[in-house]
Amino acid sequence: MKDLLKNRIFLIILSSDLLDQVSIWIRNIAILYFVIEQTNQNPIAISAITVLEFLPMFLFSFIGGTFADRWNPKKTIISGGLLSIASILLIIASVSLGYWQAVFFATFVSAIVSQFSQPSSSKIFKRHIPEEQVSTALGLSQSLTSIFVIIGPIIGTTVYTQFGILPSLYLLIFTFGLSTIITVFLPKDASLVSETKNTVLTEIKEGFKYVWNNNNLRRICYIFFFIGIAGGLLQPLEVFLVTDRLQLPKEALQWLTSISGLGMLVGGIIAAIIAEKISGRAVFVFTLLFMSISTILEVWSTRFALTASLTFLGSFFVAFIQIKLSTLMITYVEEAFIGRTNGIITPVMLGAMLIGNALSGVIMQNTSLFIVYFIAACFMALASIPSLGLTFTQNKQTTNEELIS
Repeated sequence: MKDLLKNRIFLIILSSDLLDQVSIWIRNIAILYFVIEQTNQNPIAISAITVLEFLPMFLFSFIGGTFADRWNPKKTIISGGLLSIASILLIIASVSLGYWQAVFFATFVSAIVSQFSQPSSSKIFKRHIPEEQVSTALGLSQSLTSIFVIIGPIIGTTVYTQFGILPSLYLLIFTFGLSTIITVFLPKDASLVSETKNTVLTEIKEGFKYVWNNNNLRRICYIFFFIGIAGGLLQPLEVFLVTDRLQLPKEALQWLTSISGLGMLVGGIIAAIIAEKISGRAVFVFTLLFMSISTILEVWSTRFALTASLTFLGSFFVAFIQIKLSTLMITYVEEAFIGRTNGIITPVMLGAMLIGNALSGVIMQNTSLFIVYFIAACFMALASIPSLGLTFTQNKQTTNEELIS
């Protein structure tokens, strides 16, 4: 831990991430509340904001990953920060002129930009953080994200209610700008730039071949697909656990959300300390089976204390999966394929979640909440099967050419 905290590059990335988290939560909450006010709580407009935040992850993740493999990661991150600032300036200009609807377009653009920046950060992690410190670094990064799941809505709500939309947006220029300035101090590492002369289409094909021919990555795709289906089935119906099973007002859902964030925070901290000392395969199998069982217990429970405990433990163990997975991606994936690998696996899960989202309400309407949760639990259990074949050692002699041939 001490060596990691002395790593200047890690501290730069962590500081930039901290400012980005502040910016993202202020932006998301401010735009959400602004749209609610402008549309008199129109549910279609409100849901459109959420769609525009997540749709680019599905549509542009692979494209962003492909170009991240070709471009200089430092320049990509800096350019992403500048484009985020430009999108905020567009919102300010549009709102000032009375064209508030432009917030939808600017939100979409900002979400696209992040699909190019995130894989570039992973490439810098791989090059500059020793393998034995990767899990700890990711654990600290996960903990930071989890903290903002808890305090982010509070920060965003406070800023918007105290100052309104335009001051909130001006504050974003400052936070995004400061984050971008910090990344300027990342090292110039020209060797990270891809020297390939292949076309983008060729590199896309190579990326798919690389993932398919890699046992771990292929199995992770299966795991993510099953988890995505399960999560997609459950996400829209969580409020019914509160209203139907616990007999509480819908507003009580916020407490379960906060408890979930707390579980991920604690899990991330502990994973940062002990992740390297425990078997990656055991973490995957145990966590997925536990989540399967806890899903059934959650829908069975009529006591808030039991439901909250299961929510906490589920999020706690999810943090282990996320950190072990990210460690696997950074440590064992060839540097030239990090962007494309992220860009393939992320849409697999998002696509599966969209399928689950589309089916959850239909299944519940024709059966019951218990049936939906039972089906989701079955998919969680199915995800543990491919995890049995995960390997956490790598044949260093395997070349890129062998994996894509």
